[in-house]
Amino acid sequence: MSTEVRIKRITTRDIRARKGAEPLVVLTAYTAPIARLLDPICDILLVGDSLGMVVYGMETTLGVTLDMMINHGAAVVRSSSKACVVVDMPFGSYQESREQAFRNCARVMAETGCAAVKLEGGRELAETIRFLADRGIPVMAHIGLKPQAVHAIGGFRAQGRNDAEAEAIRADARAVTEAGAFAVLVEGTMEPVARALSAEIGVPTIGIGASPACDGQVLVIDDVLGLFDDFTPKFVKRYADLRPLITEAAERYAAEVKARTFPGPEHCFGMPKK
Repeated sequence: MSTEVRIKRITTRDIRARKGAEPLVVLTAYTAPIARLLDPICDILLVGDSLGMVVYGMETTLGVTLDMMINHGAAVVRSSSKACVVVDMPFGSYQESREQAFRNCARVMAETGCAAVKLEGGRELAETIRFLADRGIPVMAHIGLKPQAVHAIGGFRAQGRNDAEAEAIRADARAVTEAGAFAVLVEGTMEPVARALSAEIGVPTIGIGASPACDGQVLVIDDVLGLFDDFTPKFVKRYADLRPLITEAAERYAAEVKARTFPGPEHCFGMPKK
């Protein structure tokens, strides 16, 4: 009889039940090696459309395609066994209609095996979220600063700076919660606003540039590791600086190749012994 213990993957129901409990740990993951490393540590692995910037070198997330998200999402799901995997829906894949959103979200879930999708939007997407949730697609909503709307909002700037903006964000939070979102990601939002809406709604809030009062926090893994430095948002904390280590390793390799000390006999097949 096998004694192997199968790890139970965290579900969206488990995430929702964590409201007000121990904070949720969330990081982005785009590749199999990173997913394997982060899976034992994280409650949620978010396959974010931020991959457009940190993996593909795009200036914004707007050029990310559905196929990109599916390919990276499938790699993360295959390479994890514990964390709840959530995949971002890219710009243009869900805004046209509820039916378009369902077709594309269903495709993402079927082809990646992920547990849920994430959509950027508040009140304007409430009916779409309800349509998806009613048809078995768990949705994490994304409010506050919405990178897919960067041109419409005039750039990457903190949201909720005045009473009107603050009330609009809180209304978005209430609307997506009532529509059936199992969690709400709150990005780039003034701290008092994020704190207030976290207390108001009945599902977990995941903060990024929001508030320590959120039910969880998320960062982009490349920011955490010091690998992406095109710009550094105020809310990013760098926990490691791997760039010098990578540069040093590459320089040592280059030096050995030029000196013909790599590959050595131990790296070759059938090389005569001296």
